[in-house]
This record gives sequence, C-alpha cells and structure tokens, in this order.
Amino acid sequence: MTDTHTEVTPDEAIVETTPGCEPVRPVCGIRDILDRIGDTWSVLVTIQLKLNGPRRFGQLLRSVDGISQRMLTVTLRRLQRDGLITRTVLDTSPPQVEYSLTAVGNSLTNILKELVDWAATNRADIDDARRRWDQSVTEH
Repeated sequence: MTDTHTEVTPDEAIVETTPGCEPVRPVCGIRDILDRIGDTWSVLVTIQLKLNGPRRFGQLLRSVDGISQRMLTVTLRRLQRDGLITRTVLDTSPPQVEYSLTAVGNSLTNILKELVDWAATNRADIDDARRRWDQSVTEH
C-alpha cells in the first residue's frame, strides 16, 4: 500500500491538523496509530488485558514474556496516551495501580484476535516459506 492508496480515505480534518502531513499524503495522519498497534509489546499487553481483565504492573510484567520493566512502563504510557488503556490508582495501603482496556482498546482486540488467528493458521506455511527462502539464499 502506498500513501496515495485509494482505499484509505482519512477525514480531511485529520490530514490538515497533523503536523508535517500534506493533503497528497493522506496515510500520514494514521501512520503513528498504525505504528502503535503494530508494535509487538503493545499488541501483547493489549491481549493480556483482554484475556485477563484489569491487571497490575507486576502481573503484566510476569505475563508478557520477554518484556523488560522499562519497556512495559514505556508501552503502558503510550497505550494510556493513545486512549487504549486506563490507569487507575486503587485505594489500598500501599496504593496499587491497575491497568485496563478502554472501549477503544477493547474494540482493537477484535482486530488483534483476527490477526492472531491468521498467524496461527498460517504459521506452518510461513515457516516453510522462510526455510525455502533461507535455503535459496545460502545456495547462491
């Protein structure tokens, strides 16, 4: 897909108010959003919140395999800024923080589920294609 792909027609107001975007490049207005939802950690955190409901930081850290404490903090802040999750300070002693999906974040999980299902269905074919590619590259 290119920036001028005819199937992508964002609202003109988005293009006009997005710094650095030109009307001839309408995808520019959604690129940052696609970057966020295409980010591995954002996807995994969102899936964990969908599967398990509201979670505390430590619970997320343990359930998202391979994520560092710093990267989880960065990811949660970005998701919160984008309105995909909420951060709630619980009235406990000591205070605890809980993260949960917003309505917008929850709607994203429907799309992510389709993507996850697609990946699971096609994993073997993709693995075979990668092996064939790697073999052809090493033979030349």
